[in-house]
Amino acid sequence: MQTFTQKIFNINNLKGISSKNIEEHLKLYAGYVKNTNMLLEKISELSKDETTNAYLLGELQRRFSFEFCGMRNHEYYFGSFENGSLPLNQSGQLAMNIEKNFGSFDAWLSRFKAVAMTRGIGWAILYYDKKTKQLLNQWVDEHHLGQLASLSPILCLDMWEHAYVYDYPTSEKKKYVEAFFENLNWSAVENYFTEAQ
Repeated sequence: MQTFTQKIFNINNLKGISSKNIEEHLKLYAGYVKNTNMLLEKISELSKDETTNAYLLGELQRRFSFEFCGMRNHEYYFGSFENGSLPLNQSGQLAMNIEKNFGSFDAWLSRFKAVAMTRGIGWAILYYDKKTKQLLNQWVDEHHLGQLASLSPILCLDMWEHAYVYDYPTSEKKKYVEAFFENLNWSAVENYFTEAQ
């Protein structure tokens, strides 16, 4: 059985998001990788007697989607901070698609930030739908509830309190959203978009 490997991210000092917050957040990411692998191993072991272990297997499969999506969402999130902040290439494919789907970059950004301010814990995610060739904003509860089937995430903004708690109280999470965009490496996001096509 293939296991998943924890990624190492090259994240410089960020503006408005402290090294302490990133350090603690990366520990949580490591836990998702560890738990994903542990659950796969346990599911494989219990599957040898599927009848006796049916209930437990069902519960572990539910938990697996939480841990796996937690792992993957964080890989997109941290990957978009790597190698420093870079602006979006205004003549690139992603910028053109954002404009085509939302009217303008500013219109998309305003909508995406509104999604990020959804009450509760979860993620604001920009997806690409290969079938219809369109971009879609989506709120995902926790890590897995609300993921859009067959669509590829290209931008993931973590809106769990652990993503900003060392820097901002929950009443100021809007400042964290602004800091996220100030530190974003749009080149990484454009690469995710290219891979999704």
